[in-house]
Amino acid sequence: MLTVGTVSVLSVIAAGCGGGSRQDAHEATGTFQMKVLRASFPTSQSIARPTRLELEVSNTGSRVVPNVAVSLDSFNYTASYPELAANKRPVWAIERGPGAIAEPPVESQEVSPPGGGQTAYLNTWALGPLAVGATQTFVWRVVPVKAGRHTVSFTVAADLAGRTKARLVSGSAVAGHFAVNIAPAPPTTHVDPNTGKILAGAYPSTP
Repeated sequence: MLTVGTVSVLSVIAAGCGGGSRQDAHEATGTFQMKVLRASFPTSQSIARPTRLELEVSNTGSRVVPNVAVSLDSFNYTASYPELAANKRPVWAIERGPGAIAEPPVESQEVSPPGGGQTAYLNTWALGPLAVGATQTFVWRVVPVKAGRHTVSFTVAADLAGRTKARLVSGSAVAGHFAVNIAPAPPTTHVDPNTGKILAGAYPSTP
């Protein structure tokens, strides 16, 4: 998981490479009071069945949050098979991340899923300033690709550079997790020809 502290170090390195001023030189500092109003991710999922992870984040403090961001941990796992070109493998394939898709679409070679909230950090998405009393909803459209029991942790931040802290009114970090069980195959379903509804189980055979 990319922690705020790690992000801060990476930001300093990136700024140094350009030879200019720090990229966070004009960002606010301090602590911003925030909370997660709603966190949703199905606890029971199945391979190849699309689903959504949603987090509704609120600014409960007295100052505008500079850049509300969320980091997710464990959307990937580390494989131990020898001679892999890359040992990071997905537990969930991200079809679309948070944020609006550019209109018209930007011409580029896609190496990451669409969604205007993506950042330079692989597991962090940001949706810009958050006004006092306002809320912002982060939505990931994903497809499970690895069966088993998995835990996804999330952390909310007030910026990308690590100069600020997002905290609950109690002083604790704004964070949480989901415990998810991914079944190895989608459940069998069929369409009722009379109603058009999708029902569990195989279509009943005729005698």
